[in-house]
Amino acid sequence: MKLVSLYSLTLSLLFITNTSFITNPVDGIGIGDEAPNFELKNVDGKWYSFENILDANGKKPKGYIIIFTCNTCPYAQASEQRIMDLHKTYAPNGYPVVAIQPNDPGKKPGDSFEAMRARANEKNFPFLYLMDEGQKISPKYGATKTPEVYLTDSERIVRYHGAIDDNVRNAAAVKVRFLENAIEALENGQNPDPETTKAIGCGIRT
Repeated sequence: MKLVSLYSLTLSLLFITNTSFITNPVDGIGIGDEAPNFELKNVDGKWYSFENILDANGKKPKGYIIIFTCNTCPYAQASEQRIMDLHKTYAPNGYPVVAIQPNDPGKKPGDSFEAMRARANEKNFPFLYLMDEGQKISPKYGATKTPEVYLTDSERIVRYHGAIDDNVRNAAAVKVRFLENAIEALENGQNPDPETTKAIGCGIRT
């Protein structure tokens, strides 16, 4: 009886030891997943979720260009004009930019809500610039960089994830416009190719 108990205890310990090295899947979403909803404050003081984000024509979007970006990252700063141009070009066609600032302002004071508002006013951002207060949304998406893009269709299904283009440092040197090509593919009823690229930027500070 004691031998049976000892054997059972040994098996239990082995199970616990082995499973302690099993980690949960990395949080985040992939191609084909539904983009998590949110309720975040814009620099104008209003709150937004997918339910009240419209395109430039006041209609339900055909897709959403969700970009995690910030004030302080040099890569994000180098992408600001591109992000503005994307919104001006594609929001009238049903694909508005929704920019989300994911950094903890306690670690990056230049990314505080007040600083976001000042930056948006200075640059005249035409898109929503939302504060991920408490850093709750970027982990749900799995975003790790600024800038980092998630393009969805009208049902919030992720169709493209990664970089805006192939040269985040220098807009004049861009050769392949990944995001724009992905939007054009959706407009033509096709799957983007590639569906994923590597986002290059600063690490998100949470």
